Amino acid sequence: MAGFHIEHFGCRAARADGEAMAGHLRALSELEPFASDVVVVNTCSVTAEADRAARAFIRRAHRQNPAAKIVVTGCYAQRAPDELAAMAGVAAVVGNSHKALAPEIILNLTRESERGAGRTTSQPPRLVPVAQLLAASGPTAPILAPIWADDRFAHSFIEDVHWGETQPAAGAQTRPNLKIQEGCGNRCTFCVIPFTRGPSQSLPHAVVMRRVESFVAAGGKELVLSGINLGRWGRDVAGSSNETLAGLVRKILDETALPRLRLSSIEPMDWNDELIALMREFGGRRLARHAHLPLQSGSDAVLRRMHRRYRPWHYSGKVGELLCAAGPGLTLGADVMVGFPGETDAEFEETLAFIRALPFGYLHLFPFSARPGTRAWALHQTSPVPQAAAAERMAALRALAAEKSATHRRRFVGRELEAITLHTPAALSRLGSTTALTENFLPVELEGIFAANQLLRIRVTGLNAEGAIRASATA
Repeated sequence: MAGFHIEHFGCRAARADGEAMAGHLRALSELEPFASDVVVVNTCSVTAEADRAARAFIRRAHRQNPAAKIVVTGCYAQRAPDELAAMAGVAAVVGNSHKALAPEIILNLTRESERGAGRTTSQPPRLVPVAQLLAASGPTAPILAPIWADDRFAHSFIEDVHWGETQPAAGAQTRPNLKIQEGCGNRCTFCVIPFTRGPSQSLPHAVVMRRVESFVAAGGKELVLSGINLGRWGRDVAGSSNETLAGLVRKILDETALPRLRLSSIEPMDWNDELIALMREFGGRRLARHAHLPLQSGSDAVLRRMHRRYRPWHYSGKVGELLCAAGPGLTLGADVMVGFPGETDAEFEETLAFIRALPFGYLHLFPFSARPGTRAWALHQTSPVPQAAAAERMAALRALAAEKSATHRRRFVGRELEAITLHTPAALSRLGSTTALTENFLPVELEGIFAANQLLRIRVTGLNAEGAIRASATA
């Protein structure tokens, strides 16, 4: 039996793409990367470091498993397919524009591996690489591996399989992502995503409801709605005045028996009155008290150069509304970028002061990375932030983030919370503990051994050395 492995890089939405591919490959064996016939590298390209990490993994996979056929997909594959196609061991490059075809391409490669091993297989009609079609109409540079990528994004949404067809208890992940939205049209000056994922597209609400019902029927307890620009779900649908994320969330909560729904990252200005009202009505019960609002900077001038759609006072206003709706149990998270072109010491201090003033439970911190083709690329050429200054600012923010996280988590010591058990690493299990996550997104080291995918009520007893909550299950 041919085997495959998918190595994930990047965001929740990218992870959801990889999980969907794996679901379509369920007839194959899922193996370790260095024992697989086909290794799928699901890339990110939001920073230069993400590109480097993907290239390093491709080189290592080829070095340790030279017989494997490597398929590269995701954002890097869309942004620079020729670059990846020239790497040793790469058998195919499938950009986000053709993700829906990736499972068939991968299956074809496993069949080729089986034929090479002397096993006979039937071969379906061959998919023609885009690069081959382009070559037929004019001269192109030589390419070592076939490429499926263009700028039309006609095959960019992978149709998910039903969870009941993969594993009986909500798949390999206890808390899988259901990606309901793809692409983004915001055109922030630093972001390459509109070029690597195309315009906003929404999974139809009827399909979303079928997926949720399938998840519940398979025994799932917590489902995460995700997207590249999740708050824009439904706005691309013709006549979609009634197709809003808030309307979809209410429909899920009213018409299904899903125990818990969690929303992934939503832009600040997409937290409208209707969505915040749902947090007031269902937060802490069936809707997780967890809100991730990308911030990027606390400086008005920097936000303007980034072409973000809000100002610092807008952001803090939305946080206030969410806290009023969900209560102090809300865990607030944000993305923050350091070293955007032209960022002065004074502007960075504005960001520090802004973050200190808000009750963040965690921060995702990123140094600015100039991406070719974005408007910030040109800004970086004329007004770069010195690397040493960016490193100092990252260190200051890491210290502040650790302080904010510890303060937030200590507030729950002695209190009871709802949690879901996760797949526990063997080392922790041997110590008699279980990994869990609270309803309000706090990592837990739980006393005792519990199966994954169980909803429990826990009592917080303290924090461990890594800052995770220590807890015991209540009777």
